[in-house]
Amino acid sequence: MSTVHPSALAEPDLAPGDPARADGVSSPDDAEREQTPQERSERLAFRRGVSLLVLTLLVPGSAQVIAGGKGLGRFAMRLWLGVLGVLGLFALLFALHRNAAIAVYAHPFTQWLGSSVVLVLGIGWALLLLDAWRLSRPGLMGRPRTYWMAALAGVLALGLAAGATQVSALGRSQATLFGSVFAGGGFTAPTDGRINVLLIGADAEPDRPGIRTDTMMVASVSATTGRTVLFSLPRNLQWAPFPAGSPLRELYPKGYWCEDQSCLLNAVYNLAEQHPDLYPGAERPGLVALREVVSEILGLRINYHAMIDMTGFEQLIDAMGGVTLDIAKAVPIGGGSAPVEGYIQPGENVRLGGFEALWFARSRHGASDYERMARQKCIVNAVAKQATPTTLITRFNELAAAGASVLTTDVPTSEIGRLVELADAGRRLPIASVSFAPPLIEPVKPDFAVITDTVDEQIRASVAADEDAARAAAQAAAAEQAGDEQADTAQAGAAPAQAAPAEGAPAQAAPTEAAPQGEPAAATEPTEVVVADAGPSGTGGFSEERQTDDLTAICSVD
Repeated sequence: MSTVHPSALAEPDLAPGDPARADGVSSPDDAEREQTPQERSERLAFRRGVSLLVLTLLVPGSAQVIAGGKGLGRFAMRLWLGVLGVLGLFALLFALHRNAAIAVYAHPFTQWLGSSVVLVLGIGWALLLLDAWRLSRPGLMGRPRTYWMAALAGVLALGLAAGATQVSALGRSQATLFGSVFAGGGFTAPTDGRINVLLIGADAEPDRPGIRTDTMMVASVSATTGRTVLFSLPRNLQWAPFPAGSPLRELYPKGYWCEDQSCLLNAVYNLAEQHPDLYPGAERPGLVALREVVSEILGLRINYHAMIDMTGFEQLIDAMGGVTLDIAKAVPIGGGSAPVEGYIQPGENVRLGGFEALWFARSRHGASDYERMARQKCIVNAVAKQATPTTLITRFNELAAAGASVLTTDVPTSEIGRLVELADAGRRLPIASVSFAPPLIEPVKPDFAVITDTVDEQIRASVAADEDAARAAAQAAAAEQAGDEQADTAQAGAAPAQAAPAEGAPAQAAPTEAAPQGEPAAATEPTEVVVADAGPSGTGGFSEERQTDDLTAICSVD
């Protein structure tokens, strides 16, 4: 009987991937083995090209060092290491002395230099990417891969060049803003722990010559906590005193007053502008004179001023993305030399664009000057609360373009960092507000002693609020620490104390979880502003007897 050798029963020797293979499974390297030497060469050339592009993105010049052009590659790598070193030194300065770092960053020379350097380096980086594509020998990759490689290199190079152009444009915008707006010249040292900023809204109307400073308020800010008190002065204040040493005191030794009742506080700016010889060397005599008289009236040393041209105020608010507030009564759009075109309707969480915000702050039609002062403080409060660092960063180009044309201040770039920190801290605190209006004072014959006493009283109250907040924070921290210690002690003895209740004893209900306290309410989307023909009905809560502290009767701000 013949026998069959076991090897004869084995499967025939089939090539990998052969359709007749029993398991029908191909080896992972089958496709590679089936490629021709030329196809494998093209595949490797493509991988090498992609690797050179990635290396250039990570470390400019590295592709040239690896694949050729070592001189150019070494120069680019040294330059890249130098840039990283400068950025590292700036990061160290920011960590050790933040205000100094911001002052260096905000200097116009730094911005112009950085703008130029970023543009040159960005274009150079893009050229290195194109050179890395050249060094990868795209002709060896085969036609489809050559096209893909060219497209990839082109997109990366264009992206780098476009990004560098945008960053360079941002640097130029910052240089323009910092150079034209933050000119410096104010007093940087706090007085009695406070920084006092004079906020001026300047307006020019066709029916009257010159500029009238119809909005004048002082923000007195704690130099440690940012807590702020706003003091508003009426535009029609008479007998404004000029301090000793002021050139205008010789013309008006008893105060700024005229028989025809035209010598109002909002005319001091024009008065000094018409007598520039009294303020030799002053670029804007009107600002110097207005600072002098406001400082004398309030009894506060003014550190800085910020004057906003109301004709450009609309652009500035639009650059912020608008402001949101609750409106208690309808406010006319127009009035005075302009016809009334409609009324901003009352509502909650209303988003005002620049045009509506301008008239909300400006309109006097059918309202007293004191209500108008309150509305102006509403806008200032809204800007202070809603101009967050995120807003400033994401809309910087728009704000820079608007600010350079409508804002003038003597804040130096060296103080920007400190003031930004104070503004951010104060944004989380309530803003106190006082308007010097009837019945507190009579603008026709004001009692200036009442004004200075009220300023002192309000600042003392603000300081006391800071002290109370500090005490409350310290007590809360101590209570939390004590509570943690008690919890640890209770937990240690909890096991023996948790005995089962005796039979027949009433069962205790499980404790319910207390609702969280102090959590902020969910944010609601702002509603669009409504402009209609309907005028204001009633006073919306505005009280002629409470005009000094009636801000919430006109609006409220989140």
